[in-house]
Amino acid sequence: MTASEQMRKMLDELMGTSRDGDGGKNTLPFTDTRVCRSYLLNCCPHEVLANTRMDMGMCSRVHDPALRADYEKASTERDYFYDVDALDHLERFFRDCDRRMEGAKKRLAETQEELTEDLAEKGNKVLEFNEQIGITLAEAEKLGEEGKVEESLKLMEKVEELRKLKQEADSVFRSSMPPSSYQQQKLRVCEVCSAYLGIHDNDRRLADHFGGKLHMGFVFLREKYAALQSVVILTGEITIVHTMIIVLVQIIQAEIGTQEDPEVEVVIVGQLMAVERLFGYVFFWMHSSLSKYIFAGLVLLQAEHWIGWLRDRGSRFYDESRSSSHRSRCSRSRSNDRNRGSRRSNEERSRSRDYKSRKHE
Repeated sequence: MTASEQMRKMLDELMGTSRDGDGGKNTLPFTDTRVCRSYLLNCCPHEVLANTRMDMGMCSRVHDPALRADYEKASTERDYFYDVDALDHLERFFRDCDRRMEGAKKRLAETQEELTEDLAEKGNKVLEFNEQIGITLAEAEKLGEEGKVEESLKLMEKVEELRKLKQEADSVFRSSMPPSSYQQQKLRVCEVCSAYLGIHDNDRRLADHFGGKLHMGFVFLREKYAALQSVVILTGEITIVHTMIIVLVQIIQAEIGTQEDPEVEVVIVGQLMAVERLFGYVFFWMHSSLSKYIFAGLVLLQAEHWIGWLRDRGSRFYDESRSSSHRSRCSRSRSNDRNRGSRRSNEERSRSRDYKSRKHE
């Protein structure tokens, strides 16, 4: 890649498709289905594992740094739920990786000499020390490259301690095996990237493996996969709670929203708004410290409690409204009765006077 191409790529990543002021006329929008959603979230295996032993070639979808910049800018204003597509992509990828890993372990078990349970445990301890040495050494080299000398030296001291522990475990393992069997290379499959690790590998090879692009790429993808899982689960639970709130409001409105008194309706609407705010605040707080099963149970209990409380509260207002209207009707009825009685009395007195006047005549 030439210097101008590198500069163009940097500008695309920084400013998006409209960096030249043309509004991205000749490019796809990032919402197009031909654009790789995993790439927009920076977790496409085709890009992360490029130029490694597990290079997957070009992705069948569009990869464009400018589109990623557009997405990062637009995602601050609304959620496009691309994490669901990226999670599905990574699930299929890791399903294939785990299948290859199981196949490698099976082939390794068939080719290597069968060890007793005690010898296998001692050999695994040596391999575990190898793994810790490789990871720590790779991290120390990375800190040294970043200029953090003191932190790097502390990790190198830890590497020396691990080397001593490895030598002790190796001597125990060697003394437990016949010399002819010990000379055979004991291999182990890396649980992250499925590469083969040997019990006799030196520190340099271990550091190259654990700090290499392949292993670090798998570490990044697995961490991204776990993060996407938590985000999707949390989003699903929030959606469930939101749906329950809507259903709760609809139930209450259907049960106590038929009265015609405006005062009662205002009180009920205020209570419904308070319920929705309470669900939003309380359940976000609960989710941070409770498992999803306890969380779901508390949601149901709280919903049942609020439905009962608001039903009783609304029914009481409704009963008071009906009682008030009934008293008003009774009062009007008594007033009408008195008026009718008064009119009848006046009519009777008028007829009595007419009768007396006719009799007198």
